[in-house]
Amino acid sequence: MIPVFVAIFLSGKKINDVSSKIVAKPNIIYILADDLGYGDLSCYGQTKFATPNIDALAQQGMLFAQHYAGSTVCAPSRSALITGLHKGHTPIRGNKNIELPQESFTLTEFLKENGYATGGFGKWGLGTAKNEGSPLQQGFDTFYGFYNQMLAHHYYYYYYYYPDFLWEDDKKIILVGNLGLKKEQYAPNLIHEKALTFIENHKKEPFFLYYPSIIPHAELFAPEEYMELFKDKLNPEKPFKGVDEGEFYKKGRYGSQEKPHTAFAAMIKLLDDQVGEITAKIKELGLEKNTIIIFTSDNGPHNEGGVDPVFFNSNANLKGFKRDLYEGGIRVPMIVKWPNKIKPNQNTNHISAFWDVMPTLAAFLQTELPIKLDGISFLPTLTKTNKQKEHDFLYWEFHELKGSQAIRKNNWKLIKYNVSEGGNYQLYNLENDVKEKII
Repeated sequence: MIPVFVAIFLSGKKINDVSSKIVAKPNIIYILADDLGYGDLSCYGQTKFATPNIDALAQQGMLFAQHYAGSTVCAPSRSALITGLHKGHTPIRGNKNIELPQESFTLTEFLKENGYATGGFGKWGLGTAKNEGSPLQQGFDTFYGFYNQMLAHHYYYYYYYYPDFLWEDDKKIILVGNLGLKKEQYAPNLIHEKALTFIENHKKEPFFLYYPSIIPHAELFAPEEYMELFKDKLNPEKPFKGVDEGEFYKKGRYGSQEKPHTAFAAMIKLLDDQVGEITAKIKELGLEKNTIIIFTSDNGPHNEGGVDPVFFNSNANLKGFKRDLYEGGIRVPMIVKWPNKIKPNQNTNHISAFWDVMPTLAAFLQTELPIKLDGISFLPTLTKTNKQKEHDFLYWEFHELKGSQAIRKNNWKLIKYNVSEGGNYQLYNLENDVKEKII
């Protein structure tokens, strides 16, 4: 075998030419909000507050009107994204304490095999440290944030926004400022700074930044400076009484919030600012023209911890919320920006889903995937260079609340509720009944 440096010399190519080809691979940033509804962005119709930085992505790229999450709750939704498999095939199909199997072929492993530095910052939810579901066992070079699904949601353990610790790779980082009753270290800010550092550290090589934010999942807490921005602007408020001390403090109960409307808007404003800081960092480093940015949410809006999705019209008048297989529970915003590849101010009705992301990125890289997936590439929609293939069908299932299943084929959607009791069926034509009113 001829050594690489000899082959380069004999071919007449300079080493710099080779490295420039590596850098020419597009950087990929995938931002995943947590429980952000289809109507929670101003570019999708939100009127109670604005999201100018996220809107700017849409103005500079493409907005998807019919994009679907992998599921109606977070863990299986993320599993569909990471594995490229819909809910009938992906390993994790419910919000349970189950590890993503070692043998799973993941989006991150695919990108790592193709020369990408891979970093995740936020909520993983598919496994625990030092086990097979750990991000480090699933293709990530580094990960900072929440690992375990139950820890991330604090149903059994720790505060979501002021946790006692976070994970950095397989090391537990104690947050001294949050121990006991203290609330001094806001997790989304800590995670965000690590993400910006990752970009800076890998500016000279292709990187994949997975940014699964924990905003705006319950509970409703935001830094005081963000709360002040919406003070007395979102009345009437409905105070939420949670648990702020005692036996269940940080162990399975959300904290109290006197101004839930203010907190919710403040949290999304913070998320929007963080998106703006990511895009500004990319521009500052001269990476903007060679960076793909995707923004979306893991499922429909929640209604927990005092949040008021009706007040904000978070589902954009679609039927249902998180844990529903109606459109409001699974249809999510998605925006894709890729300068010089995607024309600005584009909108599409192409029907797509989380399991399409891996095939699309493979098409970006003109690389064959080693396994068969459920997804199809939506690259032709983005670049308008080839005819777009359409899904034969899309499928979801949900294992809680007596179980439910849904399938969409073209404009027809069939939902089966109360599966454990034999089930009842509901059929809708989304072309003329997108609010799923007619049965």
